[in-house]
Amino acid sequence: MLRTDTEYGTIIKMSKKEKALAKIRQNPKHVRFEELESVLLRLGFKKRQDGTSHSIFTFGKHILNIPKRKPFVKRVYVELFLQVLDEIKELDEPEKKSKKP
Repeated sequence: MLRTDTEYGTIIKMSKKEKALAKIRQNPKHVRFEELESVLLRLGFKKRQDGTSHSIFTFGKHILNIPKRKPFVKRVYVELFLQVLDEIKELDEPEKKSKKP
C-alpha cells in the first residue's frame, strides 16, 4: 500500500491483491468462490485438489478445504481463510523484526 499526501487529502494506492483482500474482510458473507480462489493463489497457496464439490489449498503446514458453493462461499470458510492468513502474517512478522539492525 502506498500513501501520498496532497493538498486535497491522502491518496492510497493498493494492489489488486490488497483490494480483493480488503473486500473479503469487509463483507465475508458475499464472497464468490472464484474471488477467494484468486486471492489464495496470489498469496502463494497451492491448489492441491480440484474436485467436483471442494478445492484444497495448501501453504506450508496450512490446509484449507473450501467447498464450491453457488453463489457465495459460506461465511465460516471465509472466516477460516482470514484466520489462517492472520496466523501466517503473525509468523512472518517476528522474522522481519529480527532482521532489522
